[in-house]
Amino acid sequence: MPPLAPMLSKSVKEIPDVGHVEPKWDGFRTIVFKDGDEIELGSRNERPMTRYFPELVEALRQNLPPRCVVDGEIILVSDGRLDFDALQQRIHPADSRVRMLAEQTPVSFVAFDLLAIADDDLMDEPFADRRRALVEALAGASDPVFVTPATADLAEANDWFTRFEGAGLDGVVAKPLDGTYQPDKRTMFKVKHERTADCVVAGFRWHKTGGIVGSLLLGLYDDDGRLHHVGVAASFPMARRASLVAELEPLVADDLSQHPWGEWADQEAHQSTRLPGAVSRWNAGKNLSFVPLRPELVVEVAYEKMEGDRFRHTAQFRRWRTDRTPESCTYEQLESPDDLALSEILPLRG
Repeated sequence: MPPLAPMLSKSVKEIPDVGHVEPKWDGFRTIVFKDGDEIELGSRNERPMTRYFPELVEALRQNLPPRCVVDGEIILVSDGRLDFDALQQRIHPADSRVRMLAEQTPVSFVAFDLLAIADDDLMDEPFADRRRALVEALAGASDPVFVTPATADLAEANDWFTRFEGAGLDGVVAKPLDGTYQPDKRTMFKVKHERTADCVVAGFRWHKTGGIVGSLLLGLYDDDGRLHHVGVAASFPMARRASLVAELEPLVADDLSQHPWGEWADQEAHQSTRLPGAVSRWNAGKNLSFVPLRPELVVEVAYEKMEGDRFRHTAQFRRWRTDRTPESCTYEQLESPDDLALSEILPLRG
């Protein structure tokens, strides 16, 4: 019965040879609970997501066994690749908009583990047995419900790691075949792409505890010379967060009207571009205001992938780049993977 915390993975640099590797999907981690026509979608933070995906609920009724618990990922496919930005838009408080988006941007579900079926609890069974049971239970499933591809061949797994990024995937996940399902434990292994970029620091947010830096706001220039907010760097020890306050203080911009993101307080401006003062989709009460800095400081950060024109996840601080000018921090420096149609990974219709 929900809620149930999903099993997690730890980051490693290379794909371990543990007998099973599958693509790492870039979507919403979801555990599906099905009992007849009753469907419950539980998120990674154990909050229900059922109301946001009515079209998926119906598809799961048709494609899953009568009584089961399935671990997987909700994804959204747009123009032949994963689109996490569009997926985020599906989380909306208004039921009318939820229904409209369900028709305009329908989602899919990729299953990768079977935790229970009928009266059988499979969580203490080896993953190899759970995988066989999953493939058998969903043998008749069709778009938009899929079983994730998997391989035991390390060479093929490394090929997937490189090639599948072109379809918007995150990397790969390796799972020991003898492992049991352990909620909230990092017993799987994930390998994700990591690249570096030089970014302009154009502001910071205070830490939730107050008095120290919480995150640096990062920017990149486009071809027209406009500085775009591309994400944040927030991986600092507490002592470093405190020392950053003094380091950044001389750069604080008193006149917000002269700042590249000076219009952040104007909610209409957020309709045409994403600014650092936008309301959080996941927590409307979260304070996303920031302290503007003159865009003179350059930092090198590590990032995993881009989602549109932004970093998909929080970037990791590497070093200050006093040898770089802010104007040289452009999108052109970013590496782009070769495009790959998602239909080469999943049997999508048409």
